[in-house]
Amino acid sequence: MALYLIGDIQGCNAALGTLTDKIQFSPSRDTLYLLGDLVNRGPDNLGVLRRLQQWGSSAKCLLGNHDLNLLGIHLGVRQQKPGDTVNDVLQAPDRTALIDWLRHQPLALFEQNTLMVHAGVLPQWSVTQTMGLANEVSSVLKSADWADFVRQMYGNLPVMWDVSLQSIDRLRVIVNALTRLRFCTPQGEMEFAHHGPVEQAPIGYLPWFEAPNRQTAQTTVAFGHWSSLEKLHRTDVLALDGGCVWGRCLTALELDARGPGQHQQIHVNCQDKR
Repeated sequence: MALYLIGDIQGCNAALGTLTDKIQFSPSRDTLYLLGDLVNRGPDNLGVLRRLQQWGSSAKCLLGNHDLNLLGIHLGVRQQKPGDTVNDVLQAPDRTALIDWLRHQPLALFEQNTLMVHAGVLPQWSVTQTMGLANEVSSVLKSADWADFVRQMYGNLPVMWDVSLQSIDRLRVIVNALTRLRFCTPQGEMEFAHHGPVEQAPIGYLPWFEAPNRQTAQTTVAFGHWSSLEKLHRTDVLALDGGCVWGRCLTALELDARGPGQHQQIHVNCQDKR
């Protein structure tokens, strides 16, 4: 049995097929952990969702910001932006079933001694707290009230976690941290305007994983979302967005029980055309 982490697919279904062929993935034997942004910007979002749905529990998927964006577009509360490519899902005969499947996926997983999120974790949050907060959002997305939540979900405020936050403000901070975070202050104030490499951090901010006294510092954290991060030569954080949708590569990392230093990365060049 093999276990693999895979970074942002973003609708690159051909690359996903090539990668899973390369690692000889078998749904009856192996498990994939997909780190969010399953859809958008790539050419075959429908193919990606149907493939992952067909693999059942062998493909454990997280929600990323582009996946949540699809939920909003489906409900008519978000407008498609230039570069969005989700019409294939919106026009599919099984659209409703695919959207229902998507909204039932979690925002965080903790398995194989690895905390998995799409974007980041605020410095104040422990592994246990992160999972609890992620489950709060997942419970709403799975409920009959999910559409009302999605209609209120978007926005940058509040920019900082506070245990006293309630209702939509509380849920929005959780969503933004887990699906959008790149830079924050040492105190955990989030910033969403900058998407560039670490060296271009805005003044007063740093990559979330560099925050001093980060409560998850002793836990391996795997994430995607940050394609400009390039290769991060660390064992405590595993950055797996290889920028496939931008013509670079789709990456899988085989989890090894011997420890983070033993993980093997497998790459395939992305041939999907937008």
